[in-house]
Amino acid sequence: MLPHLFRVHQVHRETVDTFTLQLDPVDERGAVSFVPGQFNMLYLPGAGEVPISVSGDPAQAKHLTHTIRSVGAVTKVMDKLKRGDLLAVRGPFGTHWPVEEAEGNDIVIIAGGLGLAPLRPAFYQVLSDREKYNKVVLLYGARTPQDLLYRHELERWRGLLDVQVEVTVDSPVGGWHGDVGVITTLIPRGHFDPARTVALVCGPEIMMRYTVMELEKREVSQNKIFVSIERNMKCATGFCGHCQLGPIFICKDGPIFRFDLVKDWLGKRDI
Repeated sequence: MLPHLFRVHQVHRETVDTFTLQLDPVDERGAVSFVPGQFNMLYLPGAGEVPISVSGDPAQAKHLTHTIRSVGAVTKVMDKLKRGDLLAVRGPFGTHWPVEEAEGNDIVIIAGGLGLAPLRPAFYQVLSDREKYNKVVLLYGARTPQDLLYRHELERWRGLLDVQVEVTVDSPVGGWHGDVGVITTLIPRGHFDPARTVALVCGPEIMMRYTVMELEKREVSQNKIFVSIERNMKCATGFCGHCQLGPIFICKDGPIFRFDLVKDWLGKRDI
């Protein structure tokens, strides 16, 4: 519950409205270790506090990395942070992607838009333990080429011989020569065995629902599909009730859920 001070080590502009903060603890007590899928509460005095998924490498404990979209009052202030500025961090909180549990299986990571940020730590871990998995597939979609995150990493990952990485955009503006279409169009091309596949999915909720439908067409079982739900989180402890979804609290029981356990609540208005 107690926040620790962190200093901005580096600010990287990902897109027009999205940026990545690399943070260092001010003292050793603030050092943070995490598992892929968890989130922190970032706090700026005078602005407020927001939940943001950790998007860095779990093996690199020296820095804490968060990719943030500037869409609200708090994140718009964070967008103005510079190297050396201070902010407070609580966490990490929440459940994690079942990366270790998926060992020995094919693993399919499907991200839409900003959804690649919460999935990037899982992909880092899979790459670091590549021999523990069979086929590894990363499918990523964004609205335009200008909305793609981590472009240099995507180029490097696509050059790996033992990983399949496919990228698509909805609108091919700016001289784009790659795939065009919604992300579900990539799933039939995925090189994985549905009977032994674990799928990790993150993006807008409507994208996740259609992605699950397409995975089911490939005969991937719902209990092998995991989704990240991050809407309305405010306190990270289940006290405020903002993130209640049916009988669960996303901040305490999630944000990572097995799809078959939450499918009845996704997509329902006012829940």
